Amino acid sequence: AWFLGRFPHKKVIQASNTGELAVGFGRKVRNLVDSEDYKSLFPSVGLRADSKAAGRWSTSAGGEYFAIGVGGTVTGKGADLLIIDDPHSEQEAKQGNPAVFDNVYEWFTSGPRQRLQPGGAIIIVMTRWSKRDLTGQILKNAGKDGVDQWEIIDFPAIMPSGTPLWPAFWSKTALEALKAELPVAKWEAQYQQNPTSEEGAIIKREQWSLWEKD
Repeated sequence: AWFLGRFPHKKVIQASNTGELAVGFGRKVRNLVDSEDYKSLFPSVGLRADSKAAGRWSTSAGGEYFAIGVGGTVTGKGADLLIIDDPHSEQEAKQGNPAVFDNVYEWFTSGPRQRLQPGGAIIIVMTRWSKRDLTGQILKNAGKDGVDQWEIIDFPAIMPSGTPLWPAFWSKTALEALKAELPVAKWEAQYQQNPTSEEGAIIKREQWSLWEKD
């Protein structure tokens, strides 16, 4: 809403793991843009009367907001700002199936990434699940040629200093208890935003053998 208030002629594509969730975000932004408080801040920005659907609407200056679920098509749409919020659903991510993550990355590279206009920006907000999740694959491939530059902002539950990120909500004692209960991989990924490999880089799982004799 702030972006369209500053740049009402630009185009926004906002995606999430389901179309329903994405449209819900679109409805909230549309209602905010149509509010009296918003009009007092951005008096020159309004909604086009003939384009007010929750997931697909336009500003009076020709800007557009388009909401879509992961896997949906964005053919014919352009984006000055592409926002992807939690591309992996919790149910899918917990399967541990690499194809789940690969399919989302394929959708991103063949669809939304190609809709970005020159000078545009991408924002990805997500819980980390695996080194193969969307963020992990983007960063891995961006590092190959240095063309794409990403700014990474992490919010670990327990910060490097050892203090909790949000002590009023999660105390250090509560987080330590949670850490003790969860598998290391889940704690590191979902709470520390630092997914780990399923096996070590030096000693691999298949190298272990059972010796029956001394």
